[in-house]
Amino acid sequence: MKFCPVWWIAFVLALAWAQPGLAAWHEASSDNFVIYADEKPAALQRYAENLERYHAAMAALLGRQLDPPSPSNRVVIFAVGDQRDIRRLSDSGSRSIAGFYIPRAGGSRAFVQDLRNDGDGDYPSFSTIVLLHEYAHHFLIASSNFAMPRWLNEGAAEFFAAASFQRDGSVMIGRVAQHRAGEILFGDRMTVRDLFEADLRSDDERGKRDNAFYGYSWLLYHYLTFSEERAEQLREYQRNLIAGMDALAAGEVAFGDLAALDRELKAYTRERLKTFRLPPERLQIGAVRIRALPQGEAAMMPIIMRSQRGVDADAAAQLLVEARRLAVRYPDDPGVLTALAEVEYDAGHDAEAIAAADRAIALHPMRANAYLQKGYALFRQADAADDPPAAYAAAMAPFEALNRIENDHPIPLVYFYQSFIRKGEQPNETARAALERAAQLAPFDLGLKFNAGLMLLGEGKIGIARTFLQPVAVNPHGGRLAANARKLIDVLAAVPEGTPIGPDQLPDIGGDEEAGEAG
Repeated sequence: MKFCPVWWIAFVLALAWAQPGLAAWHEASSDNFVIYADEKPAALQRYAENLERYHAAMAALLGRQLDPPSPSNRVVIFAVGDQRDIRRLSDSGSRSIAGFYIPRAGGSRAFVQDLRNDGDGDYPSFSTIVLLHEYAHHFLIASSNFAMPRWLNEGAAEFFAAASFQRDGSVMIGRVAQHRAGEILFGDRMTVRDLFEADLRSDDERGKRDNAFYGYSWLLYHYLTFSEERAEQLREYQRNLIAGMDALAAGEVAFGDLAALDRELKAYTRERLKTFRLPPERLQIGAVRIRALPQGEAAMMPIIMRSQRGVDADAAAQLLVEARRLAVRYPDDPGVLTALAEVEYDAGHDAEAIAAADRAIALHPMRANAYLQKGYALFRQADAADDPPAAYAAAMAPFEALNRIENDHPIPLVYFYQSFIRKGEQPNETARAALERAAQLAPFDLGLKFNAGLMLLGEGKIGIARTFLQPVAVNPHGGRLAANARKLIDVLAAVPEGTPIGPDQLPDIGGDEEAGEAG
């Protein structure tokens, strides 16, 4: 859960009290996305279809086809409002933030200001560009175990995010990243060697030197993608990385004289840049379903957004006042009751969360989040139960029910594994396989990936554990989690395959990491 300032709660409640006058809240549901917006159905339909075309364009250009995610593992997008609204919701303190994304197993959430990617060939809004950038990361990590170096990761995301959508259904990918032009024109000059060495620098060094990092990463990726002479070298570079070379060594082998590549890159800024145009026949997408939210669920949307952004118990307690008021007003709305269950759980009221979830499930047995909130509350109760084995067995019931409804939902698999850990028992083979499967279903959840890696180390599956830990280790925003993954990988260098690594053999990593986020 995240800290939520009191003034933001007041803002949310003000929105909630005004909400009955807003009658346009709709949900768009597609293969890869769920979008909530106070928007006209036609505009929401167009936005969702363009996002699906964007997904299809990435798949076509990268040659990677992903199976559709389970319904709860889709990216859920909330259209928040203006920049002031997104700034308050982000808790970041940044005055320029335009949107943000939180990757969680069974609960990935993106928050944008507006829904503008109209299909007239212009660049979408900057808030949508942020979403496209983050979804590119989401797609890249979901479609490959390859741990990309920082410049390649960000350069690829910027390359794909510079997209536009045509009214005929075609998509332009690889356009000029105009939002990065200032970095290249006015920022510190970065060489190819600087980019390749970025992963070797400390966080403090990055902060001092990387004010143009994103712009030059985009420029290098764009040049290598469209260069007839260099495109194959880019593929060789990636093969070198997979073989275990660091980013600099892999680049020197693949590209040769890096100073020559620098000169080419400088000349490239004066050329007319190429763009991929993917016609609609190459971008087959599924249906987009539009649902008008019932009045109660629409009124609850500001609370849902804040709750799913993440709150602590104090903030949840303040949200709870309005959530309970709306539940009294709309006692038969399963969306309202499901949201109430989540806020009750976040506020520490387990019995009330279970009661609200039960009412929601009785009205709408397919509400996945109602099962989750009930399961979370039962697990927390079991932590303090007199008979833990029986309590944890009972706590698994809503997760088992959800697993029957949605077999590939990762959270029931995580909690099946957790039921053994919390009872103080060694997880059996089925439980270990469940955690590994959950991490495969939600590779973008780095906490879950990290925990699966730890489990695999205990089984002596050193090679597989390394594939789980490497993407965590190189994540530029991974913080302590990334640092701990790097410590573990350093240990693995001297460990033969098949040798189990017990807790006493692990480096100090400051305690267990969260396996996904609940609530």
